Amino acid sequence: MASSTDLQKALATTGYIASDDLAMALHIATSLGRPLLLEGAAGVGKTEVARSLATVQDTQLIRLQCYEGLDAAQAIYEWNYQRQLLSIRAASEAGETGAAVEARIFSQDYLLERPLLKAIRQDKAPVLLIDEIDRADEEFEAYLLEVLSDYQITIPELGTLTATTRPHVILTANGTRDLSDALRRRCIYAHVDYPDRQTELAILAARCPGLEAHLSQQIIGFVQKLREEELEKVPGVAEMLDFAAALGGLGIKDLTEDPAVLQAALATLLKTQSDRLAVPIEVAARLAGKAA
Repeated sequence: MASSTDLQKALATTGYIASDDLAMALHIATSLGRPLLLEGAAGVGKTEVARSLATVQDTQLIRLQCYEGLDAAQAIYEWNYQRQLLSIRAASEAGETGAAVEARIFSQDYLLERPLLKAIRQDKAPVLLIDEIDRADEEFEAYLLEVLSDYQITIPELGTLTATTRPHVILTANGTRDLSDALRRRCIYAHVDYPDRQTELAILAARCPGLEAHLSQQIIGFVQKLREEELEKVPGVAEMLDFAAALGGLGIKDLTEDPAVLQAALATLLKTQSDRLAVPIEVAARLAGKAA
């Protein structure tokens, strides 16, 4: 894209409404070939940035979901042990042993690519999403730095594999733990917050174009008021879209017309029992009245 504005418009065609700051950070990251680190609360649309960028670039999205205990075998590569054992058994029955068997079973044919290795071996640069990097251990983060530094991976049996193309890397973090200064220095940074009213209205219009304008205004007003309540799990943009779809499917034209149906539709927004108890039918009706 020639500019961040062009990128912003392109993302909008996929249904993702990016803020000016986010579009600029993404434009800089893709232009310089640097990873983009996105921080923000869960549900604000960080993961969707990668999906939309892959659509705009007409390329593959490769996702690595991070979690505690993630190691190189799950993130980078591992050998197909079952095929190796079968090959060894077949070679033994044929009287074949030694270096030839070893060279065959530790060849590309027996290599299982995991997300990081797969991402650097594509003919066309993919979008590599490293989701919730703060959930991975610090040891894995340190290894990831090596991969992001040279975009090459060393496999002892095969040597060093260098990137065919350089992937567009997007990392997301929800604040589970502090990330290292070394990782932050390597990345372009953007903080993704809950969208303001006009932006969220634009998102709703892009994703649910058949919704009436009055109901759309009410939905956004209601959800944004709901986020001000003391909740354990604040509803994000994805939950807002589910809420809108549910109301549309139920034939609701106005949030204040049926408090019982509104309360039932909160199943799309409130995902814990404590939050459901914190927003009884009376509170939901009050919030709907303010959003009207």
